[in-house]
Amino acid sequence: MEEQLREHLIHRRVTFALQAILVVGFIAEVWAKQWFTAVITSGIILITFVPLFLEKKFRVFIPPEFVLVSIAFVFASLFLGEIHGYYTRYWWWDIALHTGSGILLGIVGFLLVHLLNETEDIGVHLKPGFVALFAFLFAVGMGALWEIFEFGMDRFFGTNMQKQMLGDPSGLTDTMWDLIVDTLGAMVIAVLGYGYIKKARNKSFLERWIHSFIRKNPRLFNRHR
Repeated sequence: MEEQLREHLIHRRVTFALQAILVVGFIAEVWAKQWFTAVITSGIILITFVPLFLEKKFRVFIPPEFVLVSIAFVFASLFLGEIHGYYTRYWWWDIALHTGSGILLGIVGFLLVHLLNETEDIGVHLKPGFVALFAFLFAVGMGALWEIFEFGMDRFFGTNMQKQMLGDPSGLTDTMWDLIVDTLGAMVIAVLGYGYIKKARNKSFLERWIHSFIRKNPRLFNRHR
């Protein structure tokens, strides 16, 4: 119990540190009159408070590990990647983050359908294979929507979110690699999620997060007796 409390405290401190860096970055951008990046940074800061809003507004507990990973992903992808140019500075940055996005979105998709599957009032009973398939398709679908968003931003606002280069002015290669690594990340979660439902054991990180989410949100999981 004490070890869990220490871990939660560490997660919250790291989360606060990332939020503090974002606030400092926002102040610096306003001071330098970089209004566009300041607006983007302010949006990122608001995103980091979404888990707290869900917990306060809807009484939904989100494991601090997942909160930290989600905020770290937003920080790395938008603040470091888009604003500070890490996507062009490090060739592997885009691949790593899109793989991570596939994993995170796969977890969200799995929890959504698992919640429907375990809620008594809804009365839905889906097989483990379909739950895993939904999580996989949810992550891949959200990844495709993000690529459409990147295309729209580049086309209408003149950004370079698709990382158009001399050898590939259309950005197609970047888009396809993004979708491929999104798919691989989603596949990892689909396999782990399937194993969790079939064996109901607490081994992998996904299984620990799901177990924590279910334990902390008993009102969302009213099983049939």
